[in-house]
Amino acid sequence: MEALDPLILARLQFAANVTFHILFPTISIAMGWFLLFFKTRFVATGEQHWMDAYQFWIKIFALTFALGVVSGITMSFQFGTNWPGFMNAVGNVAGPLLAYEVLTAFFLEATFLGIMLFGRGRVSERIHTLATWLVALGTTASAFWILALNSWMHTPAGFEMINGQAHVTNWFEVIFNPSFPYRMTHMLLASGLTASCLIAGISAYRWLHHDRAKDVMAALRTGVMVAAALIPLQIVVGDMHGLNTLKHQPAKLAAMEGIWETQQGVAAVLFALPNKETQSNDYELSIPKLASFYLTHDWNGEVKGIKEFGDQHPPVGPVFWAFRIMVGVGFLILLVNWYTCYGLIFKKTLSRPTARVLVAMTFAGWVALVSGWYVTEIGRQPWLVQGVLTTAQAASQVSAKNIAMSLAMYLTLYAALLSAYVSVVFYLAKKAATGDAEHAVANKGVSHA
Repeated sequence: MEALDPLILARLQFAANVTFHILFPTISIAMGWFLLFFKTRFVATGEQHWMDAYQFWIKIFALTFALGVVSGITMSFQFGTNWPGFMNAVGNVAGPLLAYEVLTAFFLEATFLGIMLFGRGRVSERIHTLATWLVALGTTASAFWILALNSWMHTPAGFEMINGQAHVTNWFEVIFNPSFPYRMTHMLLASGLTASCLIAGISAYRWLHHDRAKDVMAALRTGVMVAAALIPLQIVVGDMHGLNTLKHQPAKLAAMEGIWETQQGVAAVLFALPNKETQSNDYELSIPKLASFYLTHDWNGEVKGIKEFGDQHPPVGPVFWAFRIMVGVGFLILLVNWYTCYGLIFKKTLSRPTARVLVAMTFAGWVALVSGWYVTEIGRQPWLVQGVLTTAQAASQVSAKNIAMSLAMYLTLYAALLSAYVSVVFYLAKKAATGDAEHAVANKGVSHA
């Protein structure tokens, strides 16, 4: 066991924790705003099906929120156990930003979540709607502070190093560092797409189980149309984010694109097997000059290759493939939701094959999200804070055996919790579908009587 590299195990453990954790805030951030939409539609129209949609999806929101909070606490412990060098070096930046997240966002969510979940009928409709809005605002504020810190780790600004420690010189520059606007927008759109796919998929699942109630169709249309509207925006923002990465983290961009040699008129690599031994791509399929065009807006623009950075570059294979999975799933989301929108708007119908595809795509947002997150985080290696602190410098001296044991326990627990979460979500959908079907049958019997 000691033959294993403690640094690699520590990275795997943090990757496991952050992968599990990020699944849930990504849903809850956007789900809060979907719930606010359902609630305001009910208040504005008085139509009960909007409140029925609210009451169903608030259960899934509560479950998601709880898992996000618990997994976030577990993840934060590792700053002290596995990465003490991180706080020693940049704690003056990271500590306050994490504290702001707790003070402004978490407390806001925790204070009004109870009113949102249990207050309807006990407080006025206006106060209940206000609580829903504040919870949605809190989830977004939480994303703001966490992404400010994460973005600073990629494009650090507004600080100076004194005796090996970062000291803030300008908090505005720290928070609104060069990559923050792009990361924040990219993440919020990703959250909206993830929640949209979930809402559309679960609603389609209920529809396939003969639950054709108005709240089901209202939620399905909302999920599909929001996804159809957001995905083109995500493509545009993703392109802008890529240009920002080219400027500030060119080694990551080179790995994403599979570009080994610095050259002009760079081809866009569609498929390849990056070979780190030969520092080239095997079985490459590419389009000439296209990468230079979308990266530099010049068909003959120069792009730095991986060899330009010596050993200061990320592992190419994982970044290269994670990027293609993210983009591929993104275009699949676009095709499915645009096609579904066409059927709902122009044909006024939803076919069973389309509904089955929506169900299959329920957690497609997760796949794209995790892939994108791997591009971001693996692409920063070997740095933990770009140009300031390497991953190796921040690691603890915990033995490989201890890390491996805790990693195994984390993986087992997370696999069980994730399976339980997915099972409960579909159980709630099936239960709601069965209940609505029985209600419809009962109403039909009463009408015949």
